Amino acid sequence: MTRRVLITGGASGIGAAAVVRFQEDGCRVAALDVDESMLAQCAADVKVVCDVSDDASVASAVEQAVAELGGLDVVVTAAGVASRGSVVECTPKEFGRVMSINVRGVYLTCRATIPHLRTTGGGAIVVVASQLGMVAVPDAAAYCASKGAAVNLTRAMALDHAGEGIRVNCVCPGPTDTPLVERFFAESGDAAGTRKAFEDAGVIGRLIEPAEIAEAIAYLASERAKATVGTALVVDAGYTTR
Repeated sequence: MTRRVLITGGASGIGAAAVVRFQEDGCRVAALDVDESMLAQCAADVKVVCDVSDDASVASAVEQAVAELGGLDVVVTAAGVASRGSVVECTPKEFGRVMSINVRGVYLTCRATIPHLRTTGGGAIVVVASQLGMVAVPDAAAYCASKGAAVNLTRAMALDHAGEGIRVNCVCPGPTDTPLVERFFAESGDAAGTRKAFEDAGVIGRLIEPAEIAEAIAYLASERAKATVGTALVVDAGYTTR
């Protein structure tokens, strides 16, 4: 049976790579994204504009996507934002923005999609967190906090829904060559130097490619991972080994 997949943040970066990867497996894929122009260019079978921080937007977008897909088997929450600054430097507004997308967005997406997975008889959810949900770096307090929350939210949802046949896991990418990471570098004031530092932080001497993270997502969503529940799969080029 053709699996039906919904991916938030599906218009660029890791989300766009996941769209392509699932299609390679013969899946029908719906991409949800706030960027309408980028969404129009992506490869998804179904494209729906969605602000993952807004409950009404998420509810409407999920209903539309699931109707067009004809059901739902897999959910990937790849929408996210980065942010720089310590807790002193990060304004309350910025802290709230990061949490509303990186944590509330996961919550709202899963809250809206789990009833559809129940109807299917089960399925898989893959949350895109970060290696910075496992360790921290200076000058990124809000981002680290949000990704740590995403990792533990994954575990909580895994416990709550395993009995319904819904497996919940997360992938924790290291520095990946995406528009989001490029913006993070640019905001540092030394984009080239910051990029080099992140390349050197792993053990392979380069940034990770989005397609490499998409492979991990596809695995966690597949039958090959049917005994994998509540895990945080770290794909960080060795970043957290140091």
